[in-house]
Amino acid sequence: METIKRIKIIKVAETENRHIEDWVAVEEPLEIRLQYGPLDNRIKKSISITMRTPGDDVHLALGFLLNEGIVRHSNEVLKCSLQTFHKGELNPNIITASLHPEVSLHSFNLERHFYTSSSCGLCGKASIEAVQSLGLPQLPKPTPMVSIKTICSLPALLRQHQQAFDATGGIHATALFDYNGHLIHTAEDVGRHNAMDKLSGWCMMHEHDLTNKILLLSGRASFELIQKAAVTGIPMVAAVGAPSSLAVQTASACNITLLGFTKASSANIYSHPERVTGL
Repeated sequence: METIKRIKIIKVAETENRHIEDWVAVEEPLEIRLQYGPLDNRIKKSISITMRTPGDDVHLALGFLLNEGIVRHSNEVLKCSLQTFHKGELNPNIITASLHPEVSLHSFNLERHFYTSSSCGLCGKASIEAVQSLGLPQLPKPTPMVSIKTICSLPALLRQHQQAFDATGGIHATALFDYNGHLIHTAEDVGRHNAMDKLSGWCMMHEHDLTNKILLLSGRASFELIQKAAVTGIPMVAAVGAPSSLAVQTASACNITLLGFTKASSANIYSHPERVTGL
């Protein structure tokens, strides 16, 4: 499926109105289904519908399962199948994750995952209570490891790889860098939380050591993104935009170094500056 599409628009300007073609980000629903239980008696259940930009759907599903506490390791997922058969036809907007039979879901409330919009990955009192009940991991104690100059160089490096954003101007990105400023992986989506889930799923599949990695967010840093970074195991988060108060509180509690308003020549450090050198 395509990630961007061309449409006809009217471009309004002071001197003239023009009929032109423009690019927009594709937004389609993705239904995430689970198969779990003994191999001879599998249970099938739909747990989420999220509005996403098609692409990296397997990573998105795996990241969602990781960040919601359903799985912890890639070996707990036997396979993840896109284009699930639905009403006799292959549906590219349905993905099924088949869990290892030893994965227990007895204490997990699957009913709370029915709908997630592209703008909010954490909606409603039930979802907030569920995240709080998971408990947030506390990452290793911060030690000086990365220079502020390197961190401030990251937004420009990410922009060079935001192909969908360049075409549409309406899509979010997450990126994983090492402490030397080398880009490891990027993910784009119309939803901030989806872009983060795609990155988390990629990290889980590739089993990267994340203790010396930096997460860069193309927009603001909300609580849900810091929560996902903590679960994924990334100790440093730099955002191009502003953090929320709960994001700062969560980063502090999880030993995450959080930076906001990250630009070529400046940044604000909101928690655990101990990891940053050159201050």
